[in-house]
Amino acid sequence: MDIGVPRERRQYDSRVGLTPAGVELLTAEGHTCYVELGAGLGAGFSDRDYEKAGARIVYSGEEVYGRAELVLKVTRPTVEEFEWLQDSQVLMSFMSLAAARRDKVELLLKRHVTAIAYETVEDDEGALPILAPISQIAGRMCPHIAATLLQNDQGGKGVLLGGVPGVPPAEVVILGAGTLGTEAARAFLGVGAKVHVLDHDLPKLRRIDELFGGRVTTMMSHSFNIRKVVTFADVLIGAVLVPGARAPILVTREMVASMRPRSLIMDVAIDQGGCVETSRPTFHGTPTYVEENIFHYCVPNMTGVVGRTATHTLNNAIWPYVQQIARQGLDATLEARPELKRGVATRNGEIVNAALAEAMHA
Repeated sequence: MDIGVPRERRQYDSRVGLTPAGVELLTAEGHTCYVELGAGLGAGFSDRDYEKAGARIVYSGEEVYGRAELVLKVTRPTVEEFEWLQDSQVLMSFMSLAAARRDKVELLLKRHVTAIAYETVEDDEGALPILAPISQIAGRMCPHIAATLLQNDQGGKGVLLGGVPGVPPAEVVILGAGTLGTEAARAFLGVGAKVHVLDHDLPKLRRIDELFGGRVTTMMSHSFNIRKVVTFADVLIGAVLVPGARAPILVTREMVASMRPRSLIMDVAIDQGGCVETSRPTFHGTPTYVEENIFHYCVPNMTGVVGRTATHTLNNAIWPYVQQIARQGLDATLEARPELKRGVATRNGEIVNAALAEAMHA
């Protein structure tokens, strides 16, 4: 099989779709890997590393797409890349199509692209084997970013997350008790913050309570409770996920306006449209803006700036699927792995994912 690995084109995204180790394993089995020049540099992989692993280095993204049957990316293609997609190609990446422009989905359909969205690969128990490890990274990054943005030199309110004796710690509110929310709670507790987690799923809240020995305050995420907690939150984390669908708006503009001035919202659900009414996508170069006197951090490719860790983590998760597709073909792999089949967004000119179909017809 011909496999293409293009360079990620979004600002400050240092991740790459396949490591040299993955290339070496594939080429050893007779497959051909086309890697775009400089694709792995941000993650610490040189072109020479890929060549030694057996890859063929090509000099443009367009050539990668032109040669590949299977394209391995990290994030949804850019507008330019969508034009490079080939008829009946297989594309694997985090797609977030429910929050994408309709014309991008229509192009996938027109070209009969099989788009496998990593974030909707789901096993029989409801676990998300590819998204979960990336969510772990994002959750653990939250205190690092929040601590910096709360500093006065960054325009923040000058609050130390962990406080000191005689001065209370920061109040952190996390909406969502999934993988990202759990890891964020763990990380914020680790630096001494006071943490509150809200979710509509009571068993998840019980798990949070047991996991952290009652040190995290748990609440049901009714609008009444959300309206209450945002008024005292120094940091509000949006960690809501509905696989394949647009994130629901849980925090209204009115709620944002009720927050303490210069508090911080980190809407990590922004890649699925965001769960805060005042959220809009930002970029690592200019990650924040102020709305209703509240700082907003809404970077969709948040883990792109820890490129090496994120790339290794992603490759660990996708490798069994990539190897099986290369060995047995897509049809046989989807038949053998129902969790991967659930990740298919478009195929044969049709929208396969029900949540995406609903979003497109909304």
